[in-house]
Amino acid sequence: MTRKPYLCLTQILFLIAGAIPVLAADKQGGQPAADTSQEVNQLKIQLADQQRQIEELRAALQKLIATRQAAAEDAALTTHPQAGTPGVPQLGQVASTTPIVPVAPAVQPLVFPMPAAAAAPQQTMMPESPLQIHIGSATITPVGFMDFTAVARSTNPGSGIGTNFGSVPYNSAVNGNVSEFRLSAQNSRLGIRVDANVKGASVLGYMESDFLGFLPGNGAVTSNSDSLRLRLYWVDVRKDKVEFFGGQSWSMLTPNRKGLSALPGDLFYSQDIDVNYQNGLVWSRNPQFRFIVHPSDKVAMGVSLENPEQYIGGSGGGGLITLPAAYSTPYASQLNNGNTTLSAPNAHPDIIAKLALDPSSRAHLELAGVFRTFRVYDPLVHTHDTANGFGGSANVNFELAKGFRVLSNNYWSDGGGRWIFGLAPDLIVRPDGTLSPIHAGSTVDGFEYSVKRTLLYAYYGGTFIRRNYAVDASGAKPVFVGYGYSGSPNSQNRSIHEPTIGLTQTFWRDPKYGALQLMLQYSYVQRDPWFVATGAPKDAHTSMVFLNLRYLLPGSAPAAALPPLPLKTP
Repeated sequence: MTRKPYLCLTQILFLIAGAIPVLAADKQGGQPAADTSQEVNQLKIQLADQQRQIEELRAALQKLIATRQAAAEDAALTTHPQAGTPGVPQLGQVASTTPIVPVAPAVQPLVFPMPAAAAAPQQTMMPESPLQIHIGSATITPVGFMDFTAVARSTNPGSGIGTNFGSVPYNSAVNGNVSEFRLSAQNSRLGIRVDANVKGASVLGYMESDFLGFLPGNGAVTSNSDSLRLRLYWVDVRKDKVEFFGGQSWSMLTPNRKGLSALPGDLFYSQDIDVNYQNGLVWSRNPQFRFIVHPSDKVAMGVSLENPEQYIGGSGGGGLITLPAAYSTPYASQLNNGNTTLSAPNAHPDIIAKLALDPSSRAHLELAGVFRTFRVYDPLVHTHDTANGFGGSANVNFELAKGFRVLSNNYWSDGGGRWIFGLAPDLIVRPDGTLSPIHAGSTVDGFEYSVKRTLLYAYYGGTFIRRNYAVDASGAKPVFVGYGYSGSPNSQNRSIHEPTIGLTQTFWRDPKYGALQLMLQYSYVQRDPWFVATGAPKDAHTSMVFLNLRYLLPGSAPAAALPPLPLKTP
């Protein structure tokens, strides 16, 4: 619109230039003043007519721009990917080392003829941006969502909106005979993403938190004072084909949907509402350092050094091992039983290597391995004992038809049970104080189908734990120690199963306004112990229904430099 004052000024100057000779002639005794006045009136009439034409052109231009923008927004809503679609960056989960932005309304170039008397400079119009803050060369984008969750279970595990799969109560216990219903906003998340270019390197910082931290004893009675906790906090620096990463993140063992990215939208941790996700899923959020190389856009290879923990059960519902009597005290602070916090020593970080292949946007394949070392000090004989643990995973994710993906994530280990949400111990202690790893594995298989604004999914998750035990003859009579022996506690599980079905319905979504979703999940969990006493139930099981209303915050990753859209105006 900047040319309109210019046009009016040109016309006024033209009129003045035409009037000067007339006024000069009158001053010099030329034509009578009446003739001059008549010409000036005619010029005024012409000027008013031209001003009217300019106003009409201005109104027509504004109407045409509004029409074109409305049509573009309708087209964007029709073609925009479905929220929750695997492999598609989602609102509130905008995370990618490649700058991207969800589809936003586009404005097409508008061209209008110009009067021959005026040469029009170009004006650019950019599409309206998602919510972002720019400080210097850095872009700050809010991430997260607001959740309101309802959960109903046929038994009462007492674990809140997160399910401890390994401790589902038996029907011989009180909690196995009462149901549970709970409402919570704890899963709401807040965070920021920071993108910047520093001396030719792409720098990405990411922070995410929720309210599933420490809950005071009276929290559910009155104030519901859910504590803020740290989920993710990391920085990633990539230049050309080399990438460095440090901070607290999802483990590199967590299955990916794309490459080796640590961004939530590029990971597979299921579409479940349950904040402990799916039984059998290999995952952890822990401090780590990564080194990654990208030989091509379709191949990524990385090594990660991650926070270790020599674990004997007790966390996330996992069954505890039975320690030999002589070592129940000396090893109590050296092995993590779910309550040891940070007192357990560790020899070195868990070393994880992973190879990811993405031959196309419809396929993702990956192989991963983990190496661990367990080390304790035996004060009875003043020696150290060391054992090694190993694990490996093979994961695939294929789009068989448009919007329909099948996936299979498989893990097996000798001393890697800690990575299956702590559902299996890493090791046992023999009567002589030496360490022996436990075999444990898991799988998560299923499909995800996205059509228009609806996402359907179904998974099966299984966890399988081998027995490992020995005879402790140091007491008055020999007893078994370890895991899975005859007469072992019914908390020592042999297997845990969970089939799940779910639906996510998106009512509307836009990178400028956010999104509104209704989510539904049904799961059935069954756990089978290694030993069943006479008359005791052979398994524990529960049915669970989750209902969730989610508003995703507006915002998306910054786009690469967008070319300006020319707009010519009269």
